Amino acid sequence: MSLKNYSLGQVGDFEIKQLRIFKSVVDNGGFSAAETELNISRSTISIHISNLESRLNLRLCRRGRGGFALTPEGTAIYEMTSRLLDSLEEFRNQVNEMSQNPAGELRIAVSDGTSLDPRSRFPEMIARFCSRAPEILLQTEVATLADIERMVLNDEADVGLMPYHRQLDGLNYIHLYSDVCRLYCSRNNPLLALEESELTDEVINCFTAVEPGVKPNEEATQQLSGMSLKGRAYFYETRLAMILSGKFIAFLPEAYAEPWVGSGQLKSLGGPERYYRLGIAAVTKKSCQPNKATSLFLDIIEDVHSPHSG
Repeated sequence: MSLKNYSLGQVGDFEIKQLRIFKSVVDNGGFSAAETELNISRSTISIHISNLESRLNLRLCRRGRGGFALTPEGTAIYEMTSRLLDSLEEFRNQVNEMSQNPAGELRIAVSDGTSLDPRSRFPEMIARFCSRAPEILLQTEVATLADIERMVLNDEADVGLMPYHRQLDGLNYIHLYSDVCRLYCSRNNPLLALEESELTDEVINCFTAVEPGVKPNEEATQQLSGMSLKGRAYFYETRLAMILSGKFIAFLPEAYAEPWVGSGQLKSLGGPERYYRLGIAAVTKKSCQPNKATSLFLDIIEDVHSPHSG
């Protein structure tokens, strides 16, 4: 592509979105690795990059059997993009900081089961935040782990509350509490007709099981290894429904399953060793300075979950 007789013209929101995608591809070392962070397909990423190249009238990268590599022009655009996005974030934060009272909005993305888990103390955090920043528009939504990561990284959410199987370099994590996830079946499951001595790992692993729909941590991977994974459900509610059908077994957080165990509708399998731990954290973007609203909410999280908090 040539710069001859070409003028870029005005840069709008759509070009900034494409530049964000381009930066993510470079940061992740290629299209495939960027799929998880962006939560869009490789073909869609390719279309965005091609359109950006056409818009800029520049060849930004080479992709093919030899792998992903930036052109000299691509390297320059990447560096300018990083400065541009940092400047936009700084502008947004400084405008918010100019107000004596926090204004604007706070966007929180929460994983299912987290907001009403008593250990999260989410309603208490909301109450404290609204008392101290009544002018803030508080926006909350439920999303999957991968979507929460993407939303925070792409500045679509300010804070995420979620279980974490991994820790991404671009995110800060404030550990809140840990879940113990155990293996469960329903009371109408044929496994319950067996004696405890017959419920060996080999027998349990032959029964159809549900995988969590997200790449698990090493501890969870070991527990799922060898199981007959013929179902998939990320959300706890749908995973529970599959267990209650009597056709599947699956792991659930102990605290989430407790009411169903108490009513006799669920039973844990495999003894005390059949479990894995799952951390729950508040996540924010590492590369930017939090605005007033986000900083206030993080202070509240730290206070509510401090060892000395009641």
